[in-house]
Amino acid sequence: MHPIIQIFALKEWDTQSRLLTQGTLSLLIRKGGIMETHDGFEVEHRSFLLYPTFLHQNPVELQSQYQSLLRDDPQPGVIEFPALAEVVAMHKVESLDRALRLEPLQALTGAAIERRFHYRNRPWLHALLLRVRPLLEPLVLPESAGMLGCVSWVPLEDVTVRAGDPVLPEDVLEARRLELEQLLA
Repeated sequence: MHPIIQIFALKEWDTQSRLLTQGTLSLLIRKGGIMETHDGFEVEHRSFLLYPTFLHQNPVELQSQYQSLLRDDPQPGVIEFPALAEVVAMHKVESLDRALRLEPLQALTGAAIERRFHYRNRPWLHALLLRVRPLLEPLVLPESAGMLGCVSWVPLEDVTVRAGDPVLPEDVLEARRLELEQLLA
């Protein structure tokens, strides 16, 4: 009998998952889902699979240069996990001005950032800089009842994944980290 290994997946819009997996972007702005705890989204895991979701993907909240990436779910009821993400830097941003400075580094519009910042009358959000490593073999799972709902984190039991090299060289990721730090200063 082998031990059960649990990996977590983070639900994120399909468009953003693809931008991260391509290396176009490295930053996610998160606030939390409807079913999140009273305190909202927390960065519970520093390494996780990207879980592309089409639920609540809103074209109005996506910057115009990324609109062409919007698509319908190619396999409803099936999730294809594209990559493993590792948190390189995390910031809880409690200033709207600083949050809006992050618009060029990620896919959401300024209006979407502001809406998320004020969501549930809790003025803050998380900025996560990620190192993304595509999976060497696709992980494709049927969407189970336990995966449904407006939650950020989804536990996946007894799955094995092998990730390849990061999509970005470390010097490029470090430059993005420094730019993030400067914008938040």
